[in-house]
Amino acid sequence: MSARESWLWWGALALAVFWFVGAYNRMMRLRSAALQAYSTLDGALTRQLEFVLAHASQREAEAAASRSVVSVQAAAAQLQILLAATRPRPLEPARIAALSTALHALLGAWQGLYPNEGISFDADGTLSRPASLEAQKDRPDASEPPPIAWPEPSAAAEIARRQFNQAVMQYNAAIGQLPAQLVAWIMQLRRAACLT
Repeated sequence: MSARESWLWWGALALAVFWFVGAYNRMMRLRSAALQAYSTLDGALTRQLEFVLAHASQREAEAAASRSVVSVQAAAAQLQILLAATRPRPLEPARIAALSTALHALLGAWQGLYPNEGISFDADGTLSRPASLEAQKDRPDASEPPPIAWPEPSAAAEIARRQFNQAVMQYNAAIGQLPAQLVAWIMQLRRAACLT
C-alpha cells in the first residue's frame, strides 16, 4: 500500500469516527432533553395528584366514604406507585404505558367524583374549554394526543406533557434516521414512548 492510499484510509477512518461521535452526541442531547422534560412532567403530575388527594379527603370528610371517593384514592395510590417506578427510567415504553393507564384511571375516577369539573388546555397553556373525556375523542388533528381534562385548574401538567411528548418524538426521530440507526444499535439506544 502506498503512502497516499494509507493517508486516504486514515482520513476515511477519522471521518467515520468524527461522524460516529457527532451522531452519538446529538442522540444523547435529545435523550437528555427528554429526561429533563420528564422531570418537569413528574412535578406537574405530582401537583395534580396532591390536588386530587386533598379534594378526595375533603369529600370523604363531608360524607361517609362513597365508592367514588375510594376509587379516586385507589387510583391515586396506583399513580403514586407508578410515578415512583417510572422516575429511574422514564424513557422505557412499558413504564410510560403503565403510567398513562394509571393516569387515565385517576382521571376517570375523578370524573366520577366531580363530573364536568375537568379543565382542558391547549398546548400553549391557554384554556381550551371545560371538557369531558368523551368530548375529546373526535379531534381533527390526530398527530398529537388530545388534551387531557385535568382536575387542577392549571395548565402546567398539559404543557409539561406536550413538551415531554415533543422531546420524545425528536429523540425517536433521531435514532430512527438511517445512518444514525447504526449508532443507536451499537450504543443500545431504544425508542421511547409518549404519554398519551
